[in-house]
Amino acid sequence: MILLSLAARADTLSILGAHGYGVVPNPRIVDLEGADVRFGPRWSLVASPSVEGIDVAVETLTDRLGPPSSEADSRIELTIRPGAVVPGKATSRDAAAVSAQCYRIEIAQGRISLIANSSLALHYAAETLIQLLRPNNGTWLAPRGRITDWPDLPERHIYWDDAHHLERLPELKRAVRQAARFKISGFAIKLEGHFQFASAPALVEPHALTPAEFQELTDYGRRYHVQVIPYLDGPAHIAFILKHPEYAKYRSFPDSNYELCATNPEAVRFLGGMFRELIDANRGGRFIYLSTDEPYYIGLADNPQCRETAYSPGQLLAKFIGEIANPLHDAGRTVVFWGEYPLKPADIALLPRHLVNGEIYGPDYDPLYRKHGIRQMIYTSTQGGEARFFPDYFTLPNSRRLHPVASQVDRLRDAYRTISYSPSRAHADLIGSVVAGWGDMGLHPETFWLGYATIAAAGWSPGSVSIDEAAAAFYRVFYGDSVTRMDRLYQLMSQQSHFWLDSWEWGPSPRKPLFGNSAGVFVPRKAVQDQTLNLPQAGGAAEWLKSNERRLQLAAEFLAENDELLGLLEENIRRTDRNRYNLEVYLAVARIYRQNLEMLLDIGRICSLLEHEAREPKEAIGQLDRALELARQIRQQRNTAYRDAVATYEKSWFPRVAEAGGRRFLHDLDDVKDHVGDRTIDLSYMIERELQLPFGAWVETVRAQRNLLATQHHVATDDRTFNWLDMGDHPVVGGIPGE
Repeated sequence: MILLSLAARADTLSILGAHGYGVVPNPRIVDLEGADVRFGPRWSLVASPSVEGIDVAVETLTDRLGPPSSEADSRIELTIRPGAVVPGKATSRDAAAVSAQCYRIEIAQGRISLIANSSLALHYAAETLIQLLRPNNGTWLAPRGRITDWPDLPERHIYWDDAHHLERLPELKRAVRQAARFKISGFAIKLEGHFQFASAPALVEPHALTPAEFQELTDYGRRYHVQVIPYLDGPAHIAFILKHPEYAKYRSFPDSNYELCATNPEAVRFLGGMFRELIDANRGGRFIYLSTDEPYYIGLADNPQCRETAYSPGQLLAKFIGEIANPLHDAGRTVVFWGEYPLKPADIALLPRHLVNGEIYGPDYDPLYRKHGIRQMIYTSTQGGEARFFPDYFTLPNSRRLHPVASQVDRLRDAYRTISYSPSRAHADLIGSVVAGWGDMGLHPETFWLGYATIAAAGWSPGSVSIDEAAAAFYRVFYGDSVTRMDRLYQLMSQQSHFWLDSWEWGPSPRKPLFGNSAGVFVPRKAVQDQTLNLPQAGGAAEWLKSNERRLQLAAEFLAENDELLGLLEENIRRTDRNRYNLEVYLAVARIYRQNLEMLLDIGRICSLLEHEAREPKEAIGQLDRALELARQIRQQRNTAYRDAVATYEKSWFPRVAEAGGRRFLHDLDDVKDHVGDRTIDLSYMIERELQLPFGAWVETVRAQRNLLATQHHVATDDRTFNWLDMGDHPVVGGIPGE
């Protein structure tokens, strides 16, 4: 009944929303009184002795409002007093952790008071106030009344995936600061080879954080009340380790780099040492993630290198978890793991009680975890494995697809509902939520912020607003008050991403076949699939046009919408007050979308030229020349879009290179997970399907046809060989698989 009540309430506009205000996450109790009040432009700060002048809440206020003035129109009063504000009901039974984040804001004409139970709560109060204030003719408007706020779940983590790229340290700090603005308490970062492990120098990639830099990021996060949390996989998902010849001896199956042998004491000690290095560079941290994600083959290996069959899969996984987690717990860390398959209900009692399960599993498992003393978090994600370039924030109707799908993913609504209304709230011992932004598909993390902010908000204030209202508040908070039609911009970004993927076909790939999947080991290995296009056969231009009529029609429709998208992006880049780089990333992605659409339509134009019957030879040669020019235009547009994307991404990312800093990158694909973001050393995975397309060979047949006709009629031949893989000043690092 409580969940139904929450769902019904979220369908109506919140009190703040009805008054034209928005905060992410939405506060728990809002009592407004009468007309809005004006604040500023000059303001003073009155802080109780418990508030130090360097408190981050003061920094937050002055960053937005400017320095306080001795000749003030308005004042802000800051008070920290434990127990001053009493929180209401919360799902978490950790009353102390909930109370420590509780605050009250009182807004009257000329005076705003922030009363908080702790420095952390005061910081949250300041962030809420900053989101509330609306600029108005040189002053600010604020709603008159009182806000009392506290979290439903004290831990609200996001997962930041740097497995296949690495942001520069200032950009990682900017991301941590961004998380703080939305009351996100944990920033779990997966670095893999992007951390300089002293115990495993072979796996350290060309660009990697030093331990000192990771500590610097940790300390920066602590200043803004965000825990920077190390994240490392095991026993599965560690191809970044096991691909190296030095560590192949640790594999569970000698011919697969996916999973570590859990009965090999040396292998377990090796991985444990890596965990220890991470926490040594993360002093002051509380959590660490032991990602036991998808250990498909644990307990199955029975070969001279690894014998695991003396245990059941679940028993062996529980044993492995204890061997890694117990020393971390002894070092003062709360270990978050994924308590999933192949663990069975009977295996839960074998797990250390100090663990936190980063997922929920329903009535057959959650009560058993609770009984055993293991707390849990509600897991969901802002992006999974289905998207390419942009998360599935908006669906694409089947009526606008070449390949209809059986079901649609709506990341915002689905994930927000998962955290807000999960039945596990009734029978799990919940302490928080985790919102993941998986980098498997190579997306830029800037695309995840809408999901990170609005989905994580459900961990603070479940079901208190509709996801549409939360998104509208996010746009204003994230970009500023002057942006326009951001909902349409995000819809177009999502739907253009869908069509980018939908507009091509699938076929066999020359890349490494897969060792197995969740169902088991493939015997023999199974070929992966890549996207491809059927190019016109000799003399088959008319047939190609006919069979691709729907593809070309949709491409033309989406190209018109791409015009609209580019216009919105360029307008809002001018309008935005903050996070301009976020929109620059979107602009680079939108140009990748456009290049695909123009390529499809240009192939159609080439076919029209080839299909058209010329009245005389010179006209025919002219048509073939125009076709060849269109082919060169396609290559140039691809290279330009790719160059712009690389330049934009590398504003925040280190270049993805084969060698730098005296270290080389060993490129060997994961034997089980076909991660798009790992298919190429550099960023050319963005255009990989085009580079693999035999477009150059097809264009050369057109050139040969043209030159034959030219020779027959004494016209100069075209001797410009068409090299489809010519990337200009951005050659592909490492080549194209199957080239």
